[in-house]
Amino acid sequence: MRFTTRPTLQGTFGMVSSTHWLASQSAMAVLENGGNAYDAAVAGAFVLHVVEPHLNGPAGEVPILLAPAGGEVRVLCGQGVAPAGATVAHYKGLGLDLVPGTGPLAAAVPGAFDAWMLLLRDHGTKSLADVLAYAIGYAENGHAPVENVGATVEAVRELFETEWTSSAQVYLPDGRAPRPGELFRNPALAATWRRLLAEVEAAGDRVAQIEAAREVWRNGFIAEALLRQSGRPTLDTSGERHTGTLTAADLAGWSAAYEAPATYDWNGWTVCKAGPWSQGPVLLQQLALLPPELPAHGSADYVHLLVEGCKLAMADREAWYGDAAEVPLTELLSPDYNAARRALVTDEASHELRPGSPGGRTPRLSAHARVLATDDPGFNPMGVGEPTVAKPRTSPVPGEPVASGVPHARGADPDIGADGTTRGDTCHLDVVDRWGNMVAATPSGGWLQSNPVVPELGFPLGTRLQMTWLEEGLPNSLTPGRRPRTTLTPSIALRDGVPVLAFGTPGGDQQDQWQLHFFLAVALRARIRGGLDLQGAIDAPNWHNDSFPGSFYPRGMRPGSLTLESRTDPAVVAELRRRGHDVTLGDPWSEGRLCAVARDPRTGVLSAAANPRGMQGYAVGR
Repeated sequence: MRFTTRPTLQGTFGMVSSTHWLASQSAMAVLENGGNAYDAAVAGAFVLHVVEPHLNGPAGEVPILLAPAGGEVRVLCGQGVAPAGATVAHYKGLGLDLVPGTGPLAAAVPGAFDAWMLLLRDHGTKSLADVLAYAIGYAENGHAPVENVGATVEAVRELFETEWTSSAQVYLPDGRAPRPGELFRNPALAATWRRLLAEVEAAGDRVAQIEAAREVWRNGFIAEALLRQSGRPTLDTSGERHTGTLTAADLAGWSAAYEAPATYDWNGWTVCKAGPWSQGPVLLQQLALLPPELPAHGSADYVHLLVEGCKLAMADREAWYGDAAEVPLTELLSPDYNAARRALVTDEASHELRPGSPGGRTPRLSAHARVLATDDPGFNPMGVGEPTVAKPRTSPVPGEPVASGVPHARGADPDIGADGTTRGDTCHLDVVDRWGNMVAATPSGGWLQSNPVVPELGFPLGTRLQMTWLEEGLPNSLTPGRRPRTTLTPSIALRDGVPVLAFGTPGGDQQDQWQLHFFLAVALRARIRGGLDLQGAIDAPNWHNDSFPGSFYPRGMRPGSLTLESRTDPAVVAELRRRGHDVTLGDPWSEGRLCAVARDPRTGVLSAAANPRGMQGYAVGR
């Protein structure tokens, strides 16, 4: 018998899985009140802004995958573009070689709010007031915060008290950081949503009110406050004070939009991802690289195969993915291309960044990516800050981290340096309802440690432009009107053409590494001795590698790296080291924060599971 940390939940009414129990239960409450999966997802998302402010916010971004019952899977892109003034020349003129990791200069046009409004307008049934009620309640009346909220605030206390004083007003009231077991409130955020509801109340019906709310965000009091904040000189990771490039025209001219997913068919499954403006197709490329027969699940051969395939897919991400150029995705997923790439995988670990040449094209990497190595001054295998005092992180490379550098932290949470260098992480939310509607979303950005809190609003701007390169002619060059390539990558999988599984995880560059291992464990359940249901697949020891340039400032990498949970079979660890992998053993429960919901179309049975790592993700349902 196989034991798991929790049961895989099963029922027929509805299921929710998210990275915080209050978001999960709020979304479930909407289902119980007659709402559908999309109503529930919007309610849960706005609660995540309140209870995980170190991981996401309203001015961040979100890709959403939705599978309406009986309809086609669609991507709802909530990733804003670079403002018109965000040119390489402008940043170079400021003496910068990389986009700062914090501050308004790193802010794209905020995308999350509008995406959630479109989802509610087009697919929901509830009013804006109905879905915002839960977030307003927790912001106004308080919630008991998870430990890492306060730990994040403590890590940037000096920055807040001396520079980002509007953040100190929210997160250091009376000089005290939020603490577990004590109610923490964000009255400014609650007031923002109450004012928004008051302004749109007279607009008319449900749809008209949602449209009015979108207009307030673009041109009303919210837009005005965002622009004031962007124009304030703000200390960022460059060590200088900069203003942002966001303008009224940028805010007014952008909206979230629907598009077709990128897909790949594998063994009767169709996996759906956001396009190559995200890292989503990396999961598809990893599937395309797999041989017809896989080694035993969890064996050294299995881990080695998946890690080496990931390195090849990530090298292609660096050379080909982005919104600033046409991406040859058809060739990248083609059988001939992947057969040739598959032949590069040997029994030895690769320490090279090896992008391919789809269709005979010549790959081009950033100059920064070409020179990075483990002795790069931006790289610290212990995390940001002094190695002598820092706690080892699960992810040895700076980026959207896998584990926090703060004491006692577990799971994927922000990593903060004493100099204010910050990298936030991400949230995830999956919902399936009794009608078969399914949604997977990965909200991120707008972290409390990314930018000062906008005093009139109670939340900060985002910093997603840090993922672009300040070098012309690359697929991910900083380009006005184009999306920065994001790491956010929710998934929906179909079986024989029918949506059956929605899943995802926080974790930046690690997201599609963890998701591949999870998906294979579920998809190959019949071939794995003892079987792995959703919870078992989430609980299974996981890993990641950092053999490619990180997506977050200062863009470090560690060639040949492999980080494994320490509960991995010692014989597997020894064999991987023998093959040349630079193995780091992380905490026993430190790799991944997966969430998942599923629906069996044959029986109508719904399932859900959530990651136990970090002790805050939960699935609920009945």
